[in-house]
Amino acid sequence: MEWKNVEGQWDVVKGKFKEKWGKLTDNDLMEIKGKKDVLAGKLKRGYGLAKEEAERQIDDFSKTLESEKKDRH
Repeated sequence: MEWKNVEGQWDVVKGKFKEKWGKLTDNDLMEIKGKKDVLAGKLKRGYGLAKEEAERQIDDFSKTLESEKKDRH
């Protein structure tokens, strides 16, 4: 799923991000509001990831969301 689609559907997909990264709190998700850079910062701090690794994981996970979406249709 392209990030602009994730951002536009944040209220729908944020639960999937919380499932993937369980350390994200509800407050984190409210603060992120679909902003990739804020999510990367939360993953960097919460999981000790380098910025590049956090962004790679976000991109990879976004692609799995797209696959799931296609499988449902």
